[in-house]
Amino acid sequence: MKCAELFSVAGQSAIVTGAGSGLGLAIAEALAENGARVVLLDVDAGRIAAESARLAGRGYAVRGAVVDVSDHAALERAFDAAVASHGRLDIVFANAGIDSGPGFVSGWFGARTRNPAGALESYSDERWNRVIDVNLTGVFATLRAAARIMKPQRSGRLIVTTSVAGYQCEPAIGSAYMAAKAGAAHLMRCVAQELAAFNITVNAIAPGFFVTNIGGGHAHNPEVQRAMAQVMPMHRVGFPGDIKGLALFLASPASAYLTGQQITIDGGWTLGPAD
Repeated sequence: MKCAELFSVAGQSAIVTGAGSGLGLAIAEALAENGARVVLLDVDAGRIAAESARLAGRGYAVRGAVVDVSDHAALERAFDAAVASHGRLDIVFANAGIDSGPGFVSGWFGARTRNPAGALESYSDERWNRVIDVNLTGVFATLRAAARIMKPQRSGRLIVTTSVAGYQCEPAIGSAYMAAKAGAAHLMRCVAQELAAFNITVNAIAPGFFVTNIGGGHAHNPEVQRAMAQVMPMHRVGFPGDIKGLALFLASPASAYLTGQQITIDGGWTLGPAD
């Protein structure tokens, strides 16, 4: 098989959650640009309508739907609608996620100070539960919805967006976010083991610092980007387009013998500063 065919997703049916902006939108774009039929799901009605229309206007086979992944019945209906439209389901990115507010320190660089708002005793049940509902249970519900369709097909690609925060503590990030991402990574491994016999691969992408709207959108601040670039071995931050190649690899036949793996994409951040 030629490489052009090995990485092809042409004609494949795909669903991407959290596709209204950031990494989810970039993933949906990568699939659509390479011939997949993509359903974009997001809780933000305005964004999903605008981005779906933009991509459709470029001639891509896309449509959007407003879905909160914590509403499992609505999620199941969205999956059923995709299958009704496309006849099958080949690729699912469980990407939807929210931040969990501040961590127990303020500041990412230099002198850090304790932040009472992010302390363990300040966490409300509502705050903890909402993050777990979306970032962990939402992944579970997405994988479950996909499995019931893909198992009879005996084929499929499932990809979960986790985070380097799921295996490396960062005190400026709320603990609920880190716990949920760590849980999502291990859930991915469990599901990969269960579904391997059905020719369904399950893997994860663990991004580092990317310029997205997560965390209140502070990553869009040029000063934050410059400061982060100083501690990156590659001396730059990540932008959503940087995720496209890895996403396409995991969605395509090129990754057919890869399952249960979490691939970090962080510009070398977790290696530590180089110079």
